[in-house]
Amino acid sequence: MAEDERPAGSARWVGVTVDCLDVERVAGFWSALLDRPAGPSRPGWVYLGTPEDPQPRLVFQPVTEPNRGKVRLHLDVAVDDLDRGLARIVELGGRFTGERHDYDEGSVLIMADPEGHEFCLVHYHGSGDA
Repeated sequence: MAEDERPAGSARWVGVTVDCLDVERVAGFWSALLDRPAGPSRPGWVYLGTPEDPQPRLVFQPVTEPNRGKVRLHLDVAVDDLDRGLARIVELGGRFTGERHDYDEGSVLIMADPEGHEFCLVHYHGSGDA
C-alpha cells in the first residue's frame, strides 16, 4: 500500500531508539556493522538513516544512567556466515555472550554491543543469504 493510500491515523514503524552513555561509540559500532552512515541528528544524538528510508532508522540518545537488567526488545542481525559475523562484531568492539541457539531454520548467537546492549546474530540455514 502506498503512503498516500494509508488510512488516516495509521501507524508506520520508522525507527528504534537506543539509550547510550557514549553515543558516538555505540552509534559508530552500529554504523560500521550495518554499513549505515550517520545522517542529520539532534545535537548530542546520532541518527543512522532518516524516517523516509526503506529500513527503520536507528537513533542513539544520550542518557546518564547505565543499563540495568535485560532489555526486553532487541535487534536481529542476519549474516551469511556466523564465524565471520562474530569476528566482525568483536573487531568493532562488541562481544559474544556465550549463548547460542540452534533451530531447524538456522542458528542464533547472542551478542552485545560496546555498552552491553544485546542483539541476535542470525544465520538462516540453507538460504545462502541473510
